[in-house]
Amino acid sequence: MQSAGKVLSEALRSAHVDDRLVIGVYESAKIMNDDPDSVAFCVLATDGEFECDIALQIHFTLIQAFCFDNDISIVRVNNMQRLANLAGDKVKELEDAHCVLITNPTEGSWKDPALEKLHLFCEESRSLNEWVPEITLPER
Repeated sequence: MQSAGKVLSEALRSAHVDDRLVIGVYESAKIMNDDPDSVAFCVLATDGEFECDIALQIHFTLIQAFCFDNDISIVRVNNMQRLANLAGDKVKELEDAHCVLITNPTEGSWKDPALEKLHLFCEESRSLNEWVPEITLPER
């Protein structure tokens, strides 16, 4: 089976092409509040520079709680730059890449196989009490 990082990369690329990405902590919180059923997957990203940012950690905690309450699968990545690159032109500033949501495909369209694999990965991780698993994104 492919690594979780490769699968996440595929899901992000596919969502980018289909215009199903929401970029940024505030934008993500707004979508989750307004239409939580539209959210398929959540990716939180940080790196060494932001590890001690208390406000960001509080936002992450709130986003995680919201995802748990609404059965939204969630992972962390440790390479914001790579996540920003995968999200493409929607990322205006690197700080926007702290939170990326993948929204559900439109009704009647094909289910995203990469998203299905990610949901299974998250389910398996939760069964091992790893509630927000960390995924390493491949370099290319």
